[in-house]
Amino acid sequence: MAAAASAPRCAFVSAWPSGSRLVSVRGIAVPTPVPSRTGRRRPACQERAFISLSLPHAHMSAGGARMDRRSAILAAAQRHGRVSVDALASELGVSAHTIRRDLNALCREAKLRRLHGGAEFVEGSANLPYAARSVLNFPAKQAIAQVVAELVKDGATVFVSIGTTPAIVAGALAKKEALTIVTNNLNAAFAVSENSTHRVILPGGEMRLPDRDFLNEAAIDLFGAYRADIGIYGVGGIDTDGSLLDFHSTEVRAREQIRANSRTAVLVADRSKFGRRAAAVGGHLGDADLIVLDARPDPAFAGLLAPVEDRLRLACDQGAAA
Repeated sequence: MAAAASAPRCAFVSAWPSGSRLVSVRGIAVPTPVPSRTGRRRPACQERAFISLSLPHAHMSAGGARMDRRSAILAAAQRHGRVSVDALASELGVSAHTIRRDLNALCREAKLRRLHGGAEFVEGSANLPYAARSVLNFPAKQAIAQVVAELVKDGATVFVSIGTTPAIVAGALAKKEALTIVTNNLNAAFAVSENSTHRVILPGGEMRLPDRDFLNEAAIDLFGAYRADIGIYGVGGIDTDGSLLDFHSTEVRAREQIRANSRTAVLVADRSKFGRRAAAVGGHLGDADLIVLDARPDPAFAGLLAPVEDRLRLACDQGAAA
């Protein structure tokens, strides 16, 4: 299925992309696109992705840049199982010595396990910090949010799950009118609260930090007490057989309650989620009424998408022919 004509062009970004050089902006090294070897200009969508990556770093301290780099390393290890020093140095535009220091620091925190020439992800370790996840693949998540917002009519009742992509979708819903938002995601609640015509319903109990969400029986019961016109939910990972993965069983239960009590259940995910590992399992890719991705994942997952092509929406039109 082809992406809608109005869908924005965007590029998938998981870390500093290859084909960049480091320049100094206010004393901070930031990645900047360079001409390709053929001399042709890079597509505009790729240049915009470079800009979105570079600007935050222009105002970031050296310590902040280091933490952002380590978050990108951890995300890559979490997705692929293991990472190599040479590949990371090339991708992130830093020296192998710097990468080894980063890997050693992550190993001391028990997030990675050192291997010859790299490191592997430690199964069962926690998800990335919310602040780090919120900036990973941000252009892709914004494009997804715009597509989903077009599906929501004024006056609708909307479920919004935990996670960074649903929270960004909620921000796009602030432009709608008179929505009833039922969510256990405080970031999403704040985002839609910019519009005073909306009604926002939250569960009680203890808030989980630093994610700023609610994952308790009250949250699960809340989704069971309402019927939504559209339910928007994210996922920690999508396994090779299409199973949906999260980091805690309560995340799975809340997500499945959203799906069960929605007239239209919409799964939102950027393509980095395909093959990403997490321990808790529940639900399947094919259970969603609509699946909104930024773009197609690795060809290895083509077989998963074939049965759901009629329910698939691609937010980015680059390479999104279907």
